[in-house]
Amino acid sequence: MTRLLLIFCFIFTLTDSFAQEPIPIPTGGFVVYYQIINGDTVPLIPLREVVILPPRTFASAKEEIRYKKLVKNLKKVLPYAKLANTRLYIIQKNMEKIKDPKLQKHYLKLEEEKLKLEFKDDIQNLTFSQGKLLIKLIDRETGKTSYDLIKELRGSFSAFLYQGIAKLFGEDLKENYDAKGEDKLIEEILIRIENGEL
Repeated sequence: MTRLLLIFCFIFTLTDSFAQEPIPIPTGGFVVYYQIINGDTVPLIPLREVVILPPRTFASAKEEIRYKKLVKNLKKVLPYAKLANTRLYIIQKNMEKIKDPKLQKHYLKLEEEKLKLEFKDDIQNLTFSQGKLLIKLIDRETGKTSYDLIKELRGSFSAFLYQGIAKLFGEDLKENYDAKGEDKLIEEILIRIENGEL
């Protein structure tokens, strides 16, 4: 009997034992927020808004040409507006860290010079209609008119001067972007561009 017990123990020592191995934790996936509703845990997953637009039809060939020109102009200036929003955010975050007004002014001057060096040729080569669109898109992206941005960063006098120059060319830096009204067609085209349709 002892011999049988020894053989039995010997056989069990030869086999793999899994009692001490940790259970593997999955490494893939992502963290989600959750909300408890009536004792049930429900994951909260934010989804991007999806806008479905009908195919565009044109009343005339002239209208189609104007539409295609607007699409071309928007595709050219949209990256500049998005970049302006990003740069503005970075500049504002850095300005919050700088407490001394003189250093803030110096920092703004340096950033302005960098922007001029980087984009002077591109901006000067924009057509009048592209410049007008850029002003509207900057308002769309930042939520502030060009006048308000200049006033905030450069002061009231500079904003007044730039507004005066814009008025000479028939433009208004205080004009708001109106996605549901005057700028409805622009908004539709931008949605199509962002959805990859155009």
